[in-house]
Formats: sequence, structure tokens, C-alpha cells
Amino acid sequence: MNLLQRIFKKETEIREVDQSKVENFMTLIRVYYQSVMAVNLGVTNIRFLPDVALFKHVYKVPTQGGRLGTAEKNHSRKLLMQGYGLSEGFFKEIDNSIKKNCRTQNDIKNYLFMFQGFSSDLMMLVSNLMRWKFATPKIFRKAFYTMTAQSVHTILTRTNWKSDDARPVAKNVRAYKERLGYSESWMTEYVYNIVMLAKSEKRRKKASE
Repeated sequence: MNLLQRIFKKETEIREVDQSKVENFMTLIRVYYQSVMAVNLGVTNIRFLPDVALFKHVYKVPTQGGRLGTAEKNHSRKLLMQGYGLSEGFFKEIDNSIKKNCRTQNDIKNYLFMFQGFSSDLMMLVSNLMRWKFATPKIFRKAFYTMTAQSVHTILTRTNWKSDDARPVAKNVRAYKERLGYSESWMTEYVYNIVMLAKSEKRRKKASE
């Protein structure tokens, strides 16, 4: 059963060429999540960790101390920090969230369903709130980060939504946030990186046309 692959909707292999920047980022995020789960819960069957297996193959990451997940966690974390500027706190919140919600291997399925729903609903609302702001030039990174933070705050606090469809989605995001234990600043950092990478990818495709 390829549960982690199915939940995270993995579509392509890890490659430095031909793979979108967003997918590269999300693949490394998946590797980090799976590695933390492997370390915390003692997962030994790599077939249950498809992204970790591929990551080990592509980057030639040896198993550290005979324990699956340790080296992969450190290596994926290093790549995410160096390549995308993610903070120490970003990873600490993931670690704490998994520790809180995944006490046995049986909890993995529910956790991943929650995170997938959380991520999908969050990005949907952000896309609606920031539609016109996506045109902001990349050089104004600080301003765009502030806009992202404001949008995330709106999602977590607004009670009067113009769209009836947005109201239940915002409610779901807040419920996911509390259950998973992620902070507003974590959500902002997560969303900001995905949006900036998507903007960069869109410009690259236009330039190649």
C-alpha cells in the first residue's frame, strides 16, 4: 500500500531538470515529513516511504546508524533551509505536530489526511484573497511576504465572508490548524514559499514560449 504517495499526490520523480520548482519544494517537504515519522515511530519498511526511497536513490543518502529516516531528515532539512530559506522554527513546528498527533504508526493515515486537507483548503483561500497581488514583482519580496501574512491572518480571523463557499473552508482551515498545532507564522512561511515558486515558474514558462 502506497499510502504516503497517495495522500501527498506525488506526480513526478525528484529531478533537477524538467521538474517544476513547486514540485521540487513539495517533494522535499514530503521527504522531511516521512523521515520524521520514520524516526519517531520506528518505521523500517521503506516501501511505506516512497519519497524517502526515491530521495535516497537520487541523492545517494546512506542509512545512518541502521535507522531509517535519520540521515534523510537531516539532508532534506539542509536542502530546504539552503535552497528555500526556511527557518529553524518551521521544522520545529513540523516535529512537534507529528509528535503530538502520531503516537503510533496507525496514526499516520489520519495525520496525512488532515495535512492534505489543511494544505489544499489553505492554498485555495489564499489564491482567492491574493489574486491581484500575484502580479507583484519578485523584487518586492518583503512586501509580498507581508501581504501573505495579512492574507493568512484574514483566513484565521475573518467572520464575514462575501462568498458563502469560502466560509466553511475557512472554518476547516482553523480546525486543521488547531488540531495539527501549526502557528500563523508557520502557515505564512509555508504559503509564501509555494506562491513565490509558482510565480517564478510561471515567468520561466512565459519566457520559454
